[in-house]
Amino acid sequence: MGILNLTPDSFSGDGLAGSPEQAAARAEAMVQEGADLIDVGGESSRPGATPLDTATELARVLPVLDRLAGRLPVPISIDTTKPAVARAALAAGAAAVNDIHGLRAAPELATIAAERNAALIVMANLRGVVYQDVMQAVCAQLRHSCAVAAAAGVPAERVIIDPGFGFGPPPQDNLAMVRRLPELQQLSRPLLLGPSRKSTIGRVLGLPPAERLEGTLALVTLAVAGGADMVRVHDVRAVARATRMADAAVRGRLPEGAA
Repeated sequence: MGILNLTPDSFSGDGLAGSPEQAAARAEAMVQEGADLIDVGGESSRPGATPLDTATELARVLPVLDRLAGRLPVPISIDTTKPAVARAALAAGAAAVNDIHGLRAAPELATIAAERNAALIVMANLRGVVYQDVMQAVCAQLRHSCAVAAAAGVPAERVIIDPGFGFGPPPQDNLAMVRRLPELQQLSRPLLLGPSRKSTIGRVLGLPPAERLEGTLALVTLAVAGGADMVRVHDVRAVARATRMADAAVRGRLPEGAA
């Protein structure tokens, strides 16, 4: 999953707010680099970010979706917490909704996904949550998200779960989350992890976001070994190569014609 940030305040410094043409070109480049899905977002989810009104978010994402729909050979997901944005984005050609609140803030997102026959990515978000065990807390939130999605009529195979790396837990718990990814197999859903350039990598390596590629590669490789089916990243070319290699080693997925 290639990240297309349409914000001026992305923590990773890759925001493309105000330039639909540049954003569309970046999406097309990510597909060429190996992205299987493009995740379009108009509101920053970094800690302390100022909440965005619906009209501004729509003004950021719709011009880009209009340029990409029908042009990209891969699906597009809309990274939003707002039902109005999700509905408009799906109507404009998006095929999935990515909700960082896992339907806890806006359960209506599940109904919208069901109506449009769209996929739904639900994330555990432990910001402000007091917990004893990180994976128990993650699993509890994701079970709730899956139940809300099922009640709204979203087929189980269209619900993707995300444990929320970097959304609340301290670095040691984020790293434990990666080690304990196999525990999420009990939920029987496709698994997504988004560690790309996160602050935990910065804490371990002492590097700014732009220099966290190697740390990201280490985490996505471990994620594949732990059962992840998808990773959400900024550096598509390098990660696509690393995950294909990890898949070959862990799951025996060789390219066609390879001996």
